Amino acid sequence: MNTLCTKLQDWGCDIPGAMRRFLDDEDLYTSCLDTMLVDESFDSLGIGIKEKDVSKAFDAAHSLKGTLGNMGLTPMYEIIIQIVEPLRDGKLEGIAEKYEILMTKKAELVEIKESC
Repeated sequence: MNTLCTKLQDWGCDIPGAMRRFLDDEDLYTSCLDTMLVDESFDSLGIGIKEKDVSKAFDAAHSLKGTLGNMGLTPMYEIIIQIVEPLRDGKLEGIAEKYEILMTKKAELVEIKESC
């Protein structure tokens, strides 16, 4: 396992599960991680929350849920679930705070990635 995968696993990610889904191709995983880090869904989610547009926020959050889950990024996946489910029910209460936590976790992920 490469250094990045080891650090992600230490951070709480399900790297063994992700590697099964990525056919043990660490280079592919790293490439997809780079793409995920610039995914416009993060911004769309923030805008949807700010504009109180539940539909926009839900679509972005639901997209991120799939990506984060497939990549085994558990620390972020656990938070996005807490965002998706209330949005699914049309509720925005407490979502902005969860979004801030998600973005903090994203910044932590960037730091991990840059340290490798």
